[in-house]
Amino acid sequence: MRTSIATVCLSGSLTEKLHACAAAGFDGVEIMDADLVAAYESPEEIRALCERLGLTIDLFQPFRDFEGVDDATFADNMRRAEAKFDVMQRLGATLILVCSNVATATIDDDEVAARQLGALADLAATRGIRIAYEALAWGRFVDDYRHAWRIIQLADRPNLGTCLDSFHILSRGHDPAGIEQIDGDKIFFLQLADAPALNMDVLSWSRHHRLFPGEGAFALTDFLAHVLRAGYTGPLSLEVFNDTYRQTDAVRTAAHARRSLTWLADRTAAENGWPENRLDDAQPATGIDFVEIAGADLSDLDQMLAQLGFTFRGRHRSKPVRLWTAGDARIILNEQARHEQPRLAGFGLDVGDARSAVDRALALGAPNVFRRTYAGEQELRAVAAPDGTEVYWNDRPAETSWVTEFDGGTSDTGALRGTIDHVNLGYRWQEFDEAVLFTSSVLSLSSESSAQVPSLSGLVRSQVMRTPDGVVRLPINLAPPTAPLPTRHIAVRCDDLIAVARRARDSGLTFLQIPSNYYDDLAARFDLDSGLLSELRELGLFYDRDGDGEFIHFYSPTVGGVFLEMVERRGGYDGYGALNAPVRMAAQHSTPA
Repeated sequence: MRTSIATVCLSGSLTEKLHACAAAGFDGVEIMDADLVAAYESPEEIRALCERLGLTIDLFQPFRDFEGVDDATFADNMRRAEAKFDVMQRLGATLILVCSNVATATIDDDEVAARQLGALADLAATRGIRIAYEALAWGRFVDDYRHAWRIIQLADRPNLGTCLDSFHILSRGHDPAGIEQIDGDKIFFLQLADAPALNMDVLSWSRHHRLFPGEGAFALTDFLAHVLRAGYTGPLSLEVFNDTYRQTDAVRTAAHARRSLTWLADRTAAENGWPENRLDDAQPATGIDFVEIAGADLSDLDQMLAQLGFTFRGRHRSKPVRLWTAGDARIILNEQARHEQPRLAGFGLDVGDARSAVDRALALGAPNVFRRTYAGEQELRAVAAPDGTEVYWNDRPAETSWVTEFDGGTSDTGALRGTIDHVNLGYRWQEFDEAVLFTSSVLSLSSESSAQVPSLSGLVRSQVMRTPDGVVRLPINLAPPTAPLPTRHIAVRCDDLIAVARRARDSGLTFLQIPSNYYDDLAARFDLDSGLLSELRELGLFYDRDGDGEFIHFYSPTVGGVFLEMVERRGGYDGYGALNAPVRMAAQHSTPA
């Protein structure tokens, strides 16, 4: 599989973009005319840089508003084209993208369009240049790839073919199955983009809201399968116009983009039973093995875990690391960290084949994490998520593998029996799509529908990534642009949460203070038993209910950049108490860490 990316996808100067593309492992690039025009380097210098970086120039684009015009406009368009062909020869580019006319077309006649495109192709042929004609979704007369193909057939030039763009085809609801009727040799180029399902004009949708494959609502695996079955053998290229990506670090965004193509090629091959471009099989997670909190001094968390009823299992034999457990809920406190404030630094997943899971993650571009391991200790391999969170995989029972490396504690007393219900991760606004793609492609989690939760700093967008059975749940919270990073937290599920809360209070745990108005509203929303309502109010507990069951939960104080949540799910309740989140965030704002 050869890969390519349009320079418009990234921020920075043209040379910065090219270096980022090469670092991410792309084979080639689409040079955007606007990027070249704004560059101080000559076309010859850009060509030489691409050669040094090992990048091919796969496409020069775009050339706009050419066909379907009167004779005077056509003559001027040919003049423009000849000037751009001069630039292409200096670049060493041999393929140019010609978009269907949007602004200057006045003649709705396929014969005229074919004749004019044929003349352009003849001029290009004298320079060894090919023309890829693309139907823009908002083209004035040509907005359907099938229409563009008919015009190409009418023109009948060997160096005139089509460019297929997933956005222009899928955004209009066109059936991509017709792609298989196109001669594969005449599909000169392929551009891929995903997009969210939005109700807006297609031009604004395209120019501002495209996404990398795997992040939106388009059926891109089906689309790509049609293109490959037609016989296309060129590069898989990304053309993604997105306001966020054009503001973020180019190196990180290019790596993010490259991961999306690897994921798309693997999923397409898997769904069609093709052996090419396959990664190791995804390893479905069967549980959360542990969660790790790191910081220079975690003694406050030691005290909090003890007050909640966790059992101290000991210190690691070779590292300044401590383990606390409550049944199957295991929390590691790691004081090897250089940063002062405690933070949620990583988590482990239970899988059937840990080595295969890591190999798949590495193939998707996730960087390997080095972990010093001594003789007699289990090797837990890991990769880093884009934000640095470490993800480990384990295919052995924890209690008979890595847990045995901790000494000086006691056996789990059973005072609190729990499991990790979910791990809540907060991200900055520009990292959200990248985080969703990482968890879906590398961790093989699926997305639930997203929700928006009001906070004192604006709306927080929440997207839950999970296994189908819910044994692993990772809610991802997106901070508003001007708000601080959402605090991360660990939710532990247990039975009889009210008893757990009473014991924790009696042990001296300070609960998050909930306003009395919340309980007045709770009484109005639900016809609760007066005794239960009194207990909720007394202990500072949250409550929610739906048609499937009930949800009771409470929160610890925030320590540095992390806090704990204790939850009880009754019946088939499968949510997270979303209506309680604004009250929780307001209470945390009033009682900062």
